[in-house]
Amino acid sequence: MTKKDLGEFSPKLYRLIDANLNRLREGIRVVEDIQRYIFDNEKLSKKLKRLRHKARVKDERDYLAHRDIIGDVSKQTTSSEKIRDDITSIMRANIKRAEESSRVLEESLKLIDIKKAEDFK
Repeated sequence: MTKKDLGEFSPKLYRLIDANLNRLREGIRVVEDIQRYIFDNEKLSKKLKRLRHKARVKDERDYLAHRDIIGDVSKQTTSSEKIRDDITSIMRANIKRAEESSRVLEESLKLIDIKKAEDFK
């Protein structure tokens, strides 16, 4: 798909971006709260909060308008997501979640806003 073809796919692309913005912020939030409430790490929790607040795109409501939770073909929780051994495994899983979402945002935003794509890199 080229930028020229984007018109046909933009609702689904916006849906992809919306979902990954949520995943990114959720992943960061879990780690932020663990650092804040479990480890009492004020410095790191504040850094994570700033990072989470930076995870935004222009005209975010346009993306939100294409959210389709009911139509999501893969909304079931996988068995590996149901098991966590300890607080460290929770942090690792959520850091990985944020990392993967950031990568999707970097790549998909290249079709819309290359500068913003670089922000997620």
